[in-house]
Amino acid sequence: MELPGLAFAVWMFTSFYVSVDGYPNGKVREACTSMIPRHGSSPQRSPEHIITVNGTEFKPGDNIEVQLSGPDFEGFFIQARDAEDLDSPAVGSFVLVDQRHSQLLTCGRTKNSAVSHTSKTKKKGVKVYWIAPGDAPKHVQFLATVVKKYKTFWVKIPGPVVSQPIAPFSTTPLYTTSEAVLTSHLVSFLTKPFNASGCGNTKFCIRNPSNCDPGSASCFFLSFQQEKSSVLIEMSGASEGYLAFALSYDQWMGDDDAYLCVNEDHHVSVSTAYLEGRRPPVLDSKNALEDVSWRLVDGVLQCSFRRSIHLPAYKQRFNMDASYYIFLADGEVGEGGSIYKHHRQPLITSGMYNVTSIPQDIGGSRSPRLIKAHGALMFVAWITTASIAVIIARFFKPVWCHSFLFGKEIWFQVHRMLMLTTVMLTSISFVLPFIYRGGWSKQAGFHPYLGCSVMALTIFQPLMAGFRPSPHAPRRQLFNWFHWSIGTTARILAVVTMFLGMDLPALDLPDPWDTYTMIGFVAWHVGVDVLLEIHSYCLIRKVELIEDDRVQILQSLTSAEAEGHLFKQIVLTIYVCGNVVFLIVFLAAINQI
Repeated sequence: MELPGLAFAVWMFTSFYVSVDGYPNGKVREACTSMIPRHGSSPQRSPEHIITVNGTEFKPGDNIEVQLSGPDFEGFFIQARDAEDLDSPAVGSFVLVDQRHSQLLTCGRTKNSAVSHTSKTKKKGVKVYWIAPGDAPKHVQFLATVVKKYKTFWVKIPGPVVSQPIAPFSTTPLYTTSEAVLTSHLVSFLTKPFNASGCGNTKFCIRNPSNCDPGSASCFFLSFQQEKSSVLIEMSGASEGYLAFALSYDQWMGDDDAYLCVNEDHHVSVSTAYLEGRRPPVLDSKNALEDVSWRLVDGVLQCSFRRSIHLPAYKQRFNMDASYYIFLADGEVGEGGSIYKHHRQPLITSGMYNVTSIPQDIGGSRSPRLIKAHGALMFVAWITTASIAVIIARFFKPVWCHSFLFGKEIWFQVHRMLMLTTVMLTSISFVLPFIYRGGWSKQAGFHPYLGCSVMALTIFQPLMAGFRPSPHAPRRQLFNWFHWSIGTTARILAVVTMFLGMDLPALDLPDPWDTYTMIGFVAWHVGVDVLLEIHSYCLIRKVELIEDDRVQILQSLTSAEAEGHLFKQIVLTIYVCGNVVFLIVFLAAINQI
């Protein structure tokens, strides 16, 4: 009799669970047809939310702005359908404006044909763009399901109807997704992504990362292909705002010939500009570019255009048959199309190149060589030499006290050698940013101030060590305390300075692993330090017990010390290997940027 009751309870639980199954993450593909959430209750009758659009007519390929607004709501589901048959499948595809609160879904065979929420965070409104397909019905209506609370929701809230006119198609470039249908009338729209097939053979290419695919969202691509008296230029990269490249006589921004592809409200414009100093570029009113085309697909902005090699009528346009440093940057666009400063260091070629000369396929770096060297030397100094020197001085005096090198205990000679190496590496590294910047950097935050403090302490420490009292002098304890406190302060400040420096635009190691790796190094060092402290304490306690027993004191002490020394040497070997691993990881990351 108990089994049927158990089965009935399981059946009731399963039925209840299925009936109230919700979608807090917005993955509502099961509701593509009905648009009804499985919340175990009936929808409300009078909707509180409205759908608005920015136009009532469309042509295949057009983009329509769609907004859902009203009182705070948690979830939503938006589709476009044939207005004459609202039970038909979704029509067209959408493009997101805010990826934090909205996501694309595929209903049926049409990719990105619906939009839903990403979380239960309350929202006041949502804006997306609907892309009309080539086989769109004559009349399309937008529908929305809105969830205010779990049990309070509205289904298929009717929105405006947009219709196709009888007029012929426009030739204006349009925003599209990868599934949009193209027509031969859209002559200024790129029908497919760029490729690197001619790089190094028929065109001059710059790629970051090296040898990346221009169609990839992680690839920044710039190519120049000479065609008689003109140059065809292609530029591609992931950007929600603008992509730009500039021709420069040096590796500093200012007095440069710039070309920008600007994405404003999902329409791309291609313009020229002359960069004066470090001020934002002012786009030229007269454009010397021809055959302008563009494509905006899944967050990847691509544009191509042609310009003459020589433009004597445009004084601020450089001749393309000369050698220049080449910059490639991306950033955000503000209201009215204003160009904001690039949020990271531009990609800069390592040398000057003539793009109309021998075709090449080169890379670039977002970090100057001097800054790379600065970071690498600091990592070598403070992750390896300084850290190992501190461990040796703190725990290996009794281990190597009877071994001598050049008349001094070996622990002291190793400690001094490593610390002098740290001073030398830090001093060289300290000078490099000043050489690169030509002076003080006002845009590096607290990093240069802390760096100067570390440099001062690093120089003061060996100078103070040169005047240390003899081991039995009354002031030796005071010296030991100052020597330890200054060294510890320098190490702490050095780690903090490296934390800040890793995310500066000039170096900008990949997030967030750079922070996690540095935290891992700190934990590794502290862990080894604590382990050796505990071991030393246990060893002292063991020796004290042996002395109290007064039995075989000499033999037992020798045995205890031997065991302790072996353990410390094993720990030191593992510690050095671990530090080298951390160092290799950081140096490899610096080499990749």
